[in-house]
Amino acid sequence: TNASSINSSNRSGFVAGVFMAPQSKGVLSSRTELEFSRQGYNFKTGTSTGNVNLDYLLLPQLMGINITKFVQIQLGAQMALLLNAKADSTSNGGNPGTPGSIMGYYNKFDYSVAGGVEIHPVSGLLIGARYNLGLGKLYKEMESGQAPSFSAEDAKNNVVQIFAGWIFGNHSPKK
Repeated sequence: TNASSINSSNRSGFVAGVFMAPQSKGVLSSRTELEFSRQGYNFKTGTSTGNVNLDYLLLPQLMGINITKFVQIQLGAQMALLLNAKADSTSNGGNPGTPGSIMGYYNKFDYSVAGGVEIHPVSGLLIGARYNLGLGKLYKEMESGQAPSFSAEDAKNNVVQIFAGWIFGNHSPKK
């Protein structure tokens, strides 16, 4: 969000991870996750177009509200550690830019709030969707001329995750 000067657009990535959740016999449950997430964006400025790939290690802490034994609403907070940032761009003259690391422009830590829904259609299987609303600034505060022209923007990560997984053991929500 808030990166209008670079005409940013959505970009698809992937997420993979594991979670630990004690079995819940009531309405409320808790969950700790550890995930690798490929995030990023496409951009277009007056002089170039390209994409940015951002690799994060995520640590969501979620509370589950078990609506039924098949449906759970999840709310919580998430910390993220930026592992890698790379950009690939092409100038308007058609010259490809050199793909390279741009880690110095980005804040190493990010934080967000998360909310979503998860369903358990059959024993063990889970399917869900979540929205992570970024609260931390994506870019570091840089001196003039040290960073891309859009670094002063209040850009934040906002991510939609659609996922499927398998629960090992008997840990599906109960009501």
